[in-house]
Order: sequence, then C-alpha cells, then structure tokens
Amino acid sequence: MLNELCRKVYCSSLVCVFFLYPIVCYAQQPAQQDFPSLRTQANEVFVPTLVKDHAGKPVFGLHASDFMIEDDGIEQQISMDEAEPQEAVSLVIAIQSGRSALFEFQRMKGISAMLDQIVSQPQVQTAIVIFDSNVELAQNFSFESAETEEYLKSMMEGPRRNMEEGDRGGAAIYDAVRYSVNLLKKQPEDSRRVLLLISETRDHGSHAVNLDDTIRAISESNTVMYSLAFSPTASAAMDTLRGEWDARTDPAGWNLDILRLMKMARQAMRKNAAKSVASMTGGEYELFTSQKSFERLMTEFANHLHSRYLLRFEPKDPAPGLHEVRVRLRHADGNAVLARHSYWVEQPEAGVH
Repeated sequence: MLNELCRKVYCSSLVCVFFLYPIVCYAQQPAQQDFPSLRTQANEVFVPTLVKDHAGKPVFGLHASDFMIEDDGIEQQISMDEAEPQEAVSLVIAIQSGRSALFEFQRMKGISAMLDQIVSQPQVQTAIVIFDSNVELAQNFSFESAETEEYLKSMMEGPRRNMEEGDRGGAAIYDAVRYSVNLLKKQPEDSRRVLLLISETRDHGSHAVNLDDTIRAISESNTVMYSLAFSPTASAAMDTLRGEWDARTDPAGWNLDILRLMKMARQAMRKNAAKSVASMTGGEYELFTSQKSFERLMTEFANHLHSRYLLRFEPKDPAPGLHEVRVRLRHADGNAVLARHSYWVEQPEAGVH
C-alpha cells in the first residue's frame, strides 16, 4: 500500500508541475514574440491533440465538432484528418549515453522488447540517435525492426553498453533534440513524425542550440515528442516531488498571466530541459525511477502513439508574429487535453505581397 501511495504521489508530480499547465486541460498560454512555436503549411495549422480521461487513458471516438480551437481568442473552423489503419510513422529514438546514463541502462534493458509492437509494424521506420556531449546517428531510418531491436539490446545489455568513445561527461539534450528533428524533417510530410527522448532531466553541454531553437525546430517539423526522463540523483527526484503543482489549485486558475508563465518556463528550463521541451510543444513527459516504471511508461508511449486527434484549422490573414492557440473540448467532462499552444507566422519579405 505504501508503494502504491508513493507511486500515485510520484505520478501526480509529473503532470502537475507549473509549466505543464499551459498544455494540460483547458488553456494554452503563449508568450513573447521571441518564443516561436508551430508553423503553418499552405496556410493550415496542424494541431495533434491527445485527450486523456481521469485515469490518464486516451479518450477515443471524438469528432471535430467535439473540439474548440481559438486563435488569439477567435474560434476557428476545425477539420480532422482520419487516422489511417496503416499510417506511416517516422520514429527517432534519442538516448543519452553520457554522464549517469550507464547506470540507468539496467532499468531500460527491456526497451527492445517494449518497442517491438511499434517498430515491427511494416509502415514504421526507425532511427536511433545517441548523445553525450556530442550527438551521433547510431542507425539511420530503417524498416528492419530486427536491426533496431538488436542495436538497443546491445546498448543496454551487450558490448555497446560499455562504450568508451566520445565525451561521456555530457548530456547535450537540446543538441540531440535539434539533430533528431532535423532528421525527421527530411521524412515524407504524410508520415507521422515522432521523437522518443530518453535522457536525464537537465541539459549538460549543448553548445549550439537553446530552448527557443529547439522548440522552433520541433514546430517546423510537426513532430510529436515523448520524453522519458531519469533523475541522476535522489536529491533531483526530491526536487521534482517538491515542485508538485496543480493548475486547478493555483490562485490564478486557468487565467495564468502570460508573462508569469514565461518567467516560470525560463526558470524551469534551467532545471529540467526534457520537461520544458515536451510540455511547451504539446508533447508528453514522464519520469521513471525503476525498471517497472520504465516498462509501464513505454507501454503508455506505444498506446498513445496513434491516439492523437489530427486537428487542423486555416487562419484567415494571420498577422505576423506569435499566435495563441487554445484547444479545449466543448464538453470536457473532466478530461484533459494536450496540444500545441501557439504558432508562428513569419514576417513577409519586403516587397512581397
């Protein structure tokens, strides 16, 4: 019973920390104009949206008419793409290999088996990126699931587990995400682009990319990100627990001031890079502390992969700059919505009309 209570407290801390607030449930709050997110293609804004019930399970069977999307406070007409049974998926698995990652591999040793239900599908191509202070493409996109599973198994349990090449003292999370997203941008546009990031919480050693660059890259590629993080020390885990926050109990309620949100987000960025990137792009973030919790979260990742509603809207003559996007259900019934919360319109070039 004590273990179950701890698990519930731990899980609640993962989804209620303050800067996840703009994505979870009813409000998505944007920010200053130097913080771009979500691009438009052919004047359409693509908004992959996940709906969860009270238990955190995906909600199915909804239609475009069940959603409301507001662009800078103005309700938009929504369309929804029907998910194809054999939808193409481009998946990048980015795994930290530096710093304390070696000690976490024992908790992740079942990753190849856990991913089999995804990578073995004939329409899924997978690439593997590993990173310490540097980022390396370990496996380019491949439809051969056996190749992917063998590499992951050898990394967690076999000869690659004790890799000595590279600067093992770093964890360049932002660099790795940007690199991975650039790989995804080269994949077919009709392919669902997914990044699975497995890393510690804090960035150590990114030298070319910051948070804004990372979010812009994710947005421009229409990538959905899942972040499974480990805490290298017990104290870091306790920091996460002490940071437990629930938007529903915040005095500001769902009307959290945008500037306050950005201030909190910037502070959070310094503490938890993995969570910052996932939450600010409408992705998912979870923290694992054991092999059992890792396997549970991997199962959730597999279940959520095809569970997002593919919403779109077409803004009419959008002004250049950052636009706030608010996605909600017309009848929420206590369900939570995860979706991107802004998009960026580029300033037209001089002389272009």
